[in-house]
Amino acid sequence: MKPVVKEFKDDTELMKEVKSLSEKGISKDNLYVMSHDDDRTDRVADSVDASKVGMKEEGFGTYVSNIFSKKGDELRSQMKELGFTQAEADDYEEKLDQGTILLINTKPDV
Repeated sequence: MKPVVKEFKDDTELMKEVKSLSEKGISKDNLYVMSHDDDRTDRVADSVDASKVGMKEEGFGTYVSNIFSKKGDELRSQMKELGFTQAEADDYEEKLDQGTILLINTKPDV
């Protein structure tokens, strides 16, 4: 099943959504926070006990390749590893450029 994405401008609203999903039994291992700012991603993911896309999700080769990529390329690559098409990854990365933070649920059917 394709991941479900919710877009947020406000970190507090995202935190409420993570809490709601957790109460419904969605594991933090299936919830990913993504923003264009690594510090914001780290801060929000840590505060809501959600995950960040890393080597486990990307695979070693993609992870190493992303170290040398521009941020937009890295984010699009991570989204493709989570199951999005190139067009979807491009659209979401553009929204990230505009300050949106994404909450990606990779197991929405749970």
